[in-house]
Amino acid sequence: QVQLVESGGGLVQAGDSLRLSCAASGRTFSSYAMGWFRQAPGKEREFVAAITWSGSSAYYADSLKGRFTISRDNAKNTVYLQMNSLKPEDTAVYYCAADLSGYGSSSGGSYDYWGRGTQVTVSS
Repeated sequence: QVQLVESGGGLVQAGDSLRLSCAASGRTFSSYAMGWFRQAPGKEREFVAAITWSGSSAYYADSLKGRFTISRDNAKNTVYLQMNSLKPEDTAVYYCAADLSGYGSSSGGSYDYWGRGTQVTVSS
């Protein structure tokens, strides 16, 4: 079992930055890949970013490249999502997820465990 708890969400203005954190527990954190997804009201969940077990490779949704950065600290069992130049369309619930294969994916179906999410609201 893996437990994931997101934090760092909130209400910000357009152009601001925010860093989300996801703390993991229950299994060896450094053995699995991590991903971030988001779901806006009335929309399907979408892939944001993923990072491999070692942190050596990261993947992003094309539309978010250059604004969002995923990173991980295996010593702290935590993955981060740095979000810059936020836009109102970034408003969503953001979820972190664990992929026990270690490689990560843009497909939500590849992930084995999910957190409960943290709300990010960007006002214009």
